[in-house]
Amino acid sequence: MLKTLTRHGNSAALVIERPILELLNADINTTFDITTDGTALILTPVRDEAQLTATRASIERIGKRYRKSFEELAK
Repeated sequence: MLKTLTRHGNSAALVIERPILELLNADINTTFDITTDGTALILTPVRDEAQLTATRASIERIGKRYRKSFEELAK
């Protein structure tokens, strides 16, 4: 499926159709964890606050541990 971004104020938005949301068991109130591998966006529905907290903690740990590597990759 190919999608294009739409303007949303000064930002860009991507519309996710209902069938995709149903496959993810998500709705308009679902929080998504958004990550990237440098070329793609990865959207992961967050099911509860404990999972959200754990995800944020993991990202912080990884960011601190591999900071220099990420900075080199970003050049």
